[in-house]
Amino acid sequence: MTEDPRPGPFRHAEQDLESARHAPDTAQAKSPAYRLAFADPDFLLRDELRPVRLHLELLKPQLELDARAIRSTVVLFGGARIPSPEAQGTGPAHSMAQYYEEARRFARAITERSVASNCTENVIVTGGGPGVMEAGNRGAAEAGGCSIGLNIVLPHEQVPNAYVTPDLCFNFHYFGIRKMHFLLRAKAIAVFPGGFGTLDELFESITLIQTGRMEQVPVILFGESFWQRVINWEALAEAGTIARADLELFRFAETAEDALAIIDGWTLSGRRGEIPGR
Repeated sequence: MTEDPRPGPFRHAEQDLESARHAPDTAQAKSPAYRLAFADPDFLLRDELRPVRLHLELLKPQLELDARAIRSTVVLFGGARIPSPEAQGTGPAHSMAQYYEEARRFARAITERSVASNCTENVIVTGGGPGVMEAGNRGAAEAGGCSIGLNIVLPHEQVPNAYVTPDLCFNFHYFGIRKMHFLLRAKAIAVFPGGFGTLDELFESITLIQTGRMEQVPVILFGESFWQRVINWEALAEAGTIARADLELFRFAETAEDALAIIDGWTLSGRRGEIPGR
């Protein structure tokens, strides 16, 4: 008999689950009520069990990343519709293919640093899908390192891209828990052009930093012309809805080299003790 490596005098869940598979063929043993609670999908999917599912979704990636000793990440946000330069097609999104290539180069450079730590620091994390996300995971793979993909179940088909490290490829039901995992270990945040999802992720991150809920890590926006056209940052400051000092919480970059220089030269540290303008 193989010795169980886990200490403790009690039977483990796996043992009871195996025993339950051999339940007698009786009405009582076949009843849903007789199922072990943790092995009963109908029970776990009840509305009343939402807090338990939230906890599980927070805990599963946490335990896996801890097991890999991953201490810090570099987050890469960006549009799913931005294609690689070699992709066929036309249209506005194809005119932005250079951002795919720049995301790939940035992730490759970051991962070269990560490899030096045995992939425990500066691990690239993306949303795990296509477009800029694929570019990030692809660059990490080309550098010989690992990368994380945080996928989300969507009404239309969504599958992880082929470059995510398989045992670091996670799938989420709750957007809120997914967002937490993006930022829990974040050492820097790189944001490429994108749509509603990218804007949501950008403003969530900046808001946490602005309000002192998160460390003032480097936030880098690739493609200044895009971001200045999409968001009138100056208008926000002039209207007084943000402080002018809030505009220092992020920087613009055009190339991977620009972004690395910003990260290496970043001077803001710690959490804000007070919010300027309040």
